[in-house]
Amino acid sequence: MTLAFLVVLLAQAGSGIEAFQRGDYKTARNLLDQAPASDARAKAFLSIVRAATGECEAVAPDLARQASGSDPVLRRLTALALAQCHIAAKQFTQAGPVIAKLEQEFPSDPDVLYVSANYHMKAWNDAIYRMYQAAPSSYRTDQLSAEVFETQGRMTEAIAEFRKATAKNPRAINLHYRLGRALLQQSHNPAALDEARKEFDAELALNPSDAVAEYQVAQIFATQGKKAESAARYERAAQLRPDFPEALIAVAKLRSEAKRYPEAVALLEKAVKLQPRSEAARYALMLAYRNAGRTAEAQQAKTDLDKLQKPPEGEFTNFLKRLGEKPPQ
Repeated sequence: MTLAFLVVLLAQAGSGIEAFQRGDYKTARNLLDQAPASDARAKAFLSIVRAATGECEAVAPDLARQASGSDPVLRRLTALALAQCHIAAKQFTQAGPVIAKLEQEFPSDPDVLYVSANYHMKAWNDAIYRMYQAAPSSYRTDQLSAEVFETQGRMTEAIAEFRKATAKNPRAINLHYRLGRALLQQSHNPAALDEARKEFDAELALNPSDAVAEYQVAQIFATQGKKAESAARYERAAQLRPDFPEALIAVAKLRSEAKRYPEAVALLEKAVKLQPRSEAARYALMLAYRNAGRTAEAQQAKTDLDKLQKPPEGEFTNFLKRLGEKPPQ
């Protein structure tokens, strides 16, 4: 092969890459097919073009090899193509490691994040479809339906599905909790409060160490004006989970009401350390410092609270709070 001919082939390969970037895959393939065998870049783009035009199965081994190469640009592009091939074929087990590696190397790349989101969405949809096909009468199917309705804000349907699930398997951990929470999300009228409390107590009968269910019962009693019952449940929740900020705040308020200010301060300092962006914890700490006569610290706590109440642009705190997910046990 003469030098002049090699230069022509390399130029064609460059034109082929440009054609690929324009979306002209036919032209790109014609040009890249003629690239020298030594041109790794052209060969990688040829594999990507072939994948994009329906030849995933044929080029998957090449893409896998190229995705482990030394050039980060080619690694990224071929791994993205390989991941998309696996997703299109519903080969989610194979797609997962490829995407995990991409996310590790390119954590902020929008293309990587898009493919990752697409993977998780399609894997989720596929799993749901298989569940409904394989086990339509399972309590897990009812639970999944309830959780989908819950995310859509369709609480009446969610409650109905959670009830079906608990009827089928009343001893399943977390089901009674989810039903109780759904009832509270729908209404705080007296009947709903009583029914939700029964569900949380049912959860606690199965799992006495569930601090979150204990805390929910305490909240309900507080709403109903049952101060003694509420206090006992808050204390229990904090004992079960000493790292549960909301329970620490509730118990600290009880200590403040009893004028046991040093104990309240200690609990609230711990709550702030656990959850630095909690406005409730910082406000309660400010009051506790003030009640304890620690004026300078109360003023500093107020300054910290003022800063916290002015979140930076793009802050998602309120949105995340509204999700209301149960903390991990």
